[in-house]
Amino acid sequence: MTQVGRRAWLARTVALGAGAFGGGWCGPVLAGRQAEEPLADAVRTALSAAVARDAPPRLSFVSSEQRLAFLRWQGTLSERLKRYKTEAHTRAEFLETLWYEASRAGLEPALVLGLVQVESGFRKYAISSAGARGYMQVMPFWARLIGDGDASRLFHLQTNLRFGCVILRHYLDTERGDLFLALGRYNGSRGRAEYPNAVLSNRQRWIG
Repeated sequence: MTQVGRRAWLARTVALGAGAFGGGWCGPVLAGRQAEEPLADAVRTALSAAVARDAPPRLSFVSSEQRLAFLRWQGTLSERLKRYKTEAHTRAEFLETLWYEASRAGLEPALVLGLVQVESGFRKYAISSAGARGYMQVMPFWARLIGDGDASRLFHLQTNLRFGCVILRHYLDTERGDLFLALGRYNGSRGRAEYPNAVLSNRQRWIG
């Protein structure tokens, strides 16, 4: 797909919103597999540093208005998340952690929520046929490449979201901001439209 074609694809997909995938696309998850690729030492070091800190999220706001905006967002999306997570505390923790990790990686929370819905259907312990794990379906080799080697930690909420957001940010940087190609690379289907279409269609329902 050419750059012009990708721009047209992005505009069409965002405009569709509740169209081609019904707004709340809830079909089979499209979990794929990130491909293990050689990483330059500088990239490996940067990614390792990006996933290293284990402390729980500590949200900080520059103003009371920003804090209230977050609380409104959290409350609104908690209602939409009820069909996947019945306990209010679990929803609050999930949304707070996702918002923190997405923002930390320079990603839109709605985009990450759309990706989680497509990759795992919001199942914490999801495992794909390729072995990808957790909410964001992170392949175990990432734990070896940039983590401590313990792939079982990819089922931990913050660890999974931390790795997934850092990896997606890495792919966006690799693809020079091209979201279509970055999403395809994340799913292991680079150049095909099905997965990016599904993620962006679901993104629409998670915009607060």
